[in-house]
Amino acid sequence: MKFTIYKDKAGEFRFRIVATNGNVLAASEGYKAKASAQGAIDRIKSDAAGATVVDETTA
Repeated sequence: MKFTIYKDKAGEFRFRIVATNGNVLAASEGYKAKASAQGAIDRIKSDAAGATVVDETTA
């Protein structure tokens, strides 16, 4: 899996989470600064290991 940072047509920085097979798993909102996009990636990387899964399909 990898994160890719790119600039959109409006000039904002965005990132995608891309699976090893090339499928895009998630895409971010736009950020004015590249450092803000990188900060969001860093938060996801550090917080994901401790994330819980909430199954909303059960009653």
